[in-house]
Amino acid sequence: MFVVEGASLIAQAAAAGWLIESQFVAPGADAVVLTAGSIDGDVFELAPNVVERVASTEAPHPVLAVVRQRASKMPPAPTFVLVGDRLADPGNAGTIIRSAEAAGADAVVFTAGSVDQYNSKVVRSSAGSLFRVPVLSLELAELRSAGLALLATSSHRGVPYTETDLRKSVAVVVGNEAQGIDDDALVDGWITIPHAGGAESLNVAMAATVIAFEVARQRRQG
Repeated sequence: MFVVEGASLIAQAAAAGWLIESQFVAPGADAVVLTAGSIDGDVFELAPNVVERVASTEAPHPVLAVVRQRASKMPPAPTFVLVGDRLADPGNAGTIIRSAEAAGADAVVFTAGSVDQYNSKVVRSSAGSLFRVPVLSLELAELRSAGLALLATSSHRGVPYTETDLRKSVAVVVGNEAQGIDDDALVDGWITIPHAGGAESLNVAMAATVIAFEVARQRRQG
């Protein structure tokens, strides 16, 4: 189980079929109205100032919910998967999930050593996409066995992403914020985002977003 904060995210979780175990509301606040099939618990009214102590944000929402975790499955015959290799920052992980949904990815994968997808900041940063996009924990070899070509991103090596055919079945891999992807990673190719100025690299979530929308652009045109 994990905690979801705010009426909007709770409603999105329920609409996507996640089971709401219980809700906790601050004095004077209202619980989210849910259908009978999406709730398996009660609504509890908290004492004054309790929500401020238990929520993970400085200005918490007045309603929290405990949501039951569920296992995601890779869709059959995936053609575009966004992969975070040992991502450490929950904000980056959540943003990648959000961008993956917006760009039409079939799934998001985090390799071992990555932040927990149910971390409260991941949940918030995904803006509800976590509830609609399959998010799995797999290793790169398992993606290749699913018929996906593995393209690793780098700030200093590889073919420019706009010159790469991204219409094939592909898993785009972005790496750890500090270390990137190992140079000897078992991938099928490397791509890069050319950039000007003295910046060493883009933020990993921003890089993933740029490439994800290039995948979407090529597939619309192709």
